[in-house]
This record gives sequence, structure tokens and C-alpha cells, in this order.
Amino acid sequence: MEKCNDAHCAVHKAITTRGREFVGTVINTRAQKTVTVEWGRRKYLPKYERYMKARTRMKAHSPECMKIEKGDIVRIAETRPISKTKKFVIVEKLAKDIKYLGKEELLAASEKREEKKVEKEALKVKGEGE
Repeated sequence: MEKCNDAHCAVHKAITTRGREFVGTVINTRAQKTVTVEWGRRKYLPKYERYMKARTRMKAHSPECMKIEKGDIVRIAETRPISKTKKFVIVEKLAKDIKYLGKEELLAASEKREEKKVEKEALKVKGEGE
């Protein structure tokens, strides 16, 4: 990691962390210096006396020095509010989530197949109309 001038970088001690820490996968990096981190959990339903799968999504500040990409597994820590929705900052980058990246590739491939199917249907209807 390189030295950065980010005012909200927890790695270079520009901002202090406190409270809760979570480990999750980065699922969105579209906003500037902001990522969406997601992790799964099991939630107990007393009525049915069973557990259900749930997921939690949080916005976190992404320091420029860390070079975070979609599909990275990161550790986030709570800090003072940085903006309306950001109250966490990325503390460390752990690894790549290969399972998540594979799922993304399959989703993109199925979308392409669906587009081709729609194009064929459109050509078929156009040919019949003439």
C-alpha cells in the first residue's frame, strides 16, 4: 500500500475506528471512494423455530491507497459518520471472493443468452409480418 492523502483512511491513521467490525464481500464500487459490502448471516424465526438465510449490506469508505475492486473480501470497522450513509471504513483487504466472481460471470453469460433469444424472436416476428 502506498501513502495517501485521504482524510478518512484508517490504514494511515487519518481517522480512528471504534465499535463493530465485519468481514464481507465488495459487491459495488460505482460511487467515488465508496463501496457496498455484503455478508451473509442466519436469522432465527421464533414462530417457526427455524433459521433463515439473510444478508446485510453496508456502505463503507474505500481509501484510494487500498485499490479495492468488486469481489474483494474486506474487513470494515465502525467510525464516526463520514456521510449520511457511510459509518464504516475499510481497514484491510483480505482476499478475492472467487465464488462471488464466478456467480457474476454466470449471470452475465445468462443475460447475453437472453438478449440473443430476444433478438431471434424479433427477427422471426419481423419476417412473418412481411
